[in-house]
Amino acid sequence: MKKIVATSSALLVTLFTLSAFAQESAGPGSNAFDAQSASALGAGLAIGLGALGAALSQGRVAAAALDGIARNPGADGKIRTPMILGLALIESIALYALLIAYFLQGKVVGH
Repeated sequence: MKKIVATSSALLVTLFTLSAFAQESAGPGSNAFDAQSASALGAGLAIGLGALGAALSQGRVAAAALDGIARNPGADGKIRTPMILGLALIESIALYALLIAYFLQGKVVGH
């Protein structure tokens, strides 16, 4: 229940602060959401969702590995190596998200 309250309050704060930083319209007929805005939004979503997914996955992997080691301490060596390999693969997803965000950010600044 605390996670739902924290998540919803963070979402509400984010949505209400967006209006404070909104720019005025350039006039009738102007396209306020252009390719540069889409690239900036894509960069933010890429790194945010990539980091969120990687963090949640790494937490689950570590919890499962520690649970397995706690149940059977003799299997420590057999659990540790696949766990480290899995964590490295999960971290590569976060690095790919960072790379995509970097390329999209280059489109925003270079435009």
